[in-house]
Amino acid sequence: MMISLIRRNRPGTRSGDLYNWAPEEFSKKKGLFAVQEYIQELIRDDPANIKKIIEAPKGVDINVWKYEHLRQFILETNLLIVQLKGVCTKETCQLMKATEDWLYKCSVHKETQDCPAIDYMIHNLDKMSANLNNSKLFSSRVSIDKTNLKTLEEIVRRLYRYFSHSYFHHREVFDEFEKEMHLCERFTEYIKTFDMMSNKYLIIPSTIFASYH
Repeated sequence: MMISLIRRNRPGTRSGDLYNWAPEEFSKKKGLFAVQEYIQELIRDDPANIKKIIEAPKGVDINVWKYEHLRQFILETNLLIVQLKGVCTKETCQLMKATEDWLYKCSVHKETQDCPAIDYMIHNLDKMSANLNNSKLFSSRVSIDKTNLKTLEEIVRRLYRYFSHSYFHHREVFDEFEKEMHLCERFTEYIKTFDMMSNKYLIIPSTIFASYH
C-alpha cells in the first residue's frame, strides 16, 4: 500500500523539521503558485545547488520562471538589509556606492537625488515590490506579457547594486550572508543564464563564490 506524502507542516512541528520533505517534481505541481512553490522547495533543499535552482524545468513558461525568481530574490534581499542595519548607516554610507566608479542616485523621489545607501535600498526595494505586484503590469502568475519584461530587467539592474554595495563596503556582512544563503551567486547565475544585464556591469568577481561552498 502506497502512503502519500503530506506536504505541509503539522501543528507543533519543531523549527528544525519545518518543510522536511524533498522537492516535488515540477510536472506534479498544480495551481497559480506552482512555480513559486517549486523554486522555494529547491532553495530549502539545497541553497548551494545554484544550477539546479536556476535551471528552468520542462514545461514552465520561461517568462513566469524569470518573474517568480525575481520575486524570491526580493524576499531574500530583505534579509540582507536586516543584516546591514546598524552597519550600513546614514553616517557610514552617506551615498549609495559600489566602487568609487559607481555612484547611484535614488529615483524614487519626485526628483532624482542622492540618498544614504540604507535609505536607497529600502526605498527601491519597496518600489520594486510594488512594481512586481502591480496587476496592470503583471496580471497573472501563469502568463507574463513580453512587453513587461523590461520592467524585470530594470529591477535586476537596481537589485544588483545592493550586492555590489555590500561586497565593496560591508564585506564581513556580505561573506557571512552569502555563506549561508548563496543569494548573490544565485542572482549572478540568473542574470547570466537569462541575459538580464550586460556582463560588464557584473563587478563582483565570480571567483569568490567557490569560497562559500
